[in-house]
Amino acid sequence: MERISRQACFGGWQEVYRLASSSLASSTTVGVYLPPQAEHRRLPVLYWLSGLTCTEQNFITKAGAQRYAAEHGLILVAPDTSPRGDGVADADRYDLGQGAGFYLNASEAPWARHYRMYDYIVDELPAWVERHFPANDRRGISGHSMGGHGALVIALRNPGRYRSVSAFAPIVAPAQVPWGELAFSTYLGARQESWLDYDATALLKRQPWRQHPILVDQGEADDFLETQLQPERLREAAAASDSPLHLRLHPGYDHSYYFIASFIGEHLAHHAAALQD
Repeated sequence: MERISRQACFGGWQEVYRLASSSLASSTTVGVYLPPQAEHRRLPVLYWLSGLTCTEQNFITKAGAQRYAAEHGLILVAPDTSPRGDGVADADRYDLGQGAGFYLNASEAPWARHYRMYDYIVDELPAWVERHFPANDRRGISGHSMGGHGALVIALRNPGRYRSVSAFAPIVAPAQVPWGELAFSTYLGARQESWLDYDATALLKRQPWRQHPILVDQGEADDFLETQLQPERLREAAAASDSPLHLRLHPGYDHSYYFIASFIGEHLAHHAAALQD
């Protein structure tokens, strides 16, 4: 691994690394924030998954999360959103290919060789973090939009690995909206049964969540609310499985990082309560 940047931030360090990923068959970058408490003891980790077109830079430079991570003693880990590089398959659009990994394991050519973001986030990345940093085995996961989809799916499929989950404006039912239908048909193929393994509403109906309540924030002025996000589907799935969900709708807020920055402190407090009890 190679550390490519390091800045002092709220008494700790915001770092960015480049590492060789076996899951992605390519090099990738990841942001790691180490709060001041990391100098003295092992700490819980909150993984953040970003949305379409993003890299790790969007979250670490725009969300303002480091202040709250320093307050609560949380390590923040923000990976890139897809494999990248000259040899990695891509598409000439923003919602497919590099920058749009959708946090799944692709099964279709030419995507299957590199697009294994699910394995990378669930297995390889935590192993790397816990080997190289003062992290304990308490994990939470959060994300925005495509990353909110990823956070929900990964937590629901791996409840023993994550104590807490939250999301901003997540794609809660990707098998039923245009973004997900495009990505799933391209990466996973035409067999729609396989899509449901990466659909949070389908997963929640299949198996209830019994950890700390799921927290979801959604702006009511979000341009994608009706066509792509449809948070009411998650509310219905949570009610059907008797799973604890706090779904909060916010008038005036859109899909941007201004929205995330407005409520990120509450999300970190939500995770800290679950990870440090």
